[in-house]
Amino acid sequence: MLENNTSAGRRSAVITGVLLIAGLVTGILSVVPVIDGADYLVEASIHENQVLIGAFFQLLMVAAYVGIPIFLYPILSKHNKGLALGSAAFGIIAGVFIIIGVIILLLLLTVSHEFAKAGTLNVSYFQTLGGLLREGRDLVNHVATTLAFVFAMLLYNCIFYQTKLVPQWLSVLGLIGSTLSILASLLFMIRFIGLDSTYMMLNFPIAIQQLVLAISLIIKGFNRVEKDSVSK
Repeated sequence: MLENNTSAGRRSAVITGVLLIAGLVTGILSVVPVIDGADYLVEASIHENQVLIGAFFQLLMVAAYVGIPIFLYPILSKHNKGLALGSAAFGIIAGVFIIIGVIILLLLLTVSHEFAKAGTLNVSYFQTLGGLLREGRDLVNHVATTLAFVFAMLLYNCIFYQTKLVPQWLSVLGLIGSTLSILASLLFMIRFIGLDSTYMMLNFPIAIQQLVLAISLIIKGFNRVEKDSVSK
């Protein structure tokens, strides 16, 4: 029984580590530069493949964002069921918001195609509609999705800190990084900052923590504390 529980914990650690890296990689590959440019109404339809590829990788993010807290749940619930359940719930919420973001992205592509067909007719209409969709996408991606997933990370890092399942300095970095990322999303929401260097710097610590945590889980797994808990 102990060997089976230890094997299950090791498997969960490896899967979680892989999903953490997958989340970072798909997040980078889901960026669609043509949508963020000034001529997005023209460029989106011209570079349709770029938009579709971005949408595809954004959908793949759902597996990572939802999967991480779910695969951690059996381990973390042994120590704090409430926080583990909250983390899983926020992960699922983040996945829902990602799907909404993909839908908005595809709607922007449709608007771009219609704009290309209309030519110079109803330019202001398409600009208004496109602007609203792009604004909505930014809020969904960089506020709603980010806040939901960061809260999931904050909760599971709280358990990591309490139990020392991972090196404590790593859980502390996760708590600090999560707080800074929440701050970045809130400042972006009130338009105090944009998607600029300040926003990136505030999100940098949690990205580094995710990467280091992923490597640690894949190579070493959880600390002995988790194994002892499972054996009881």
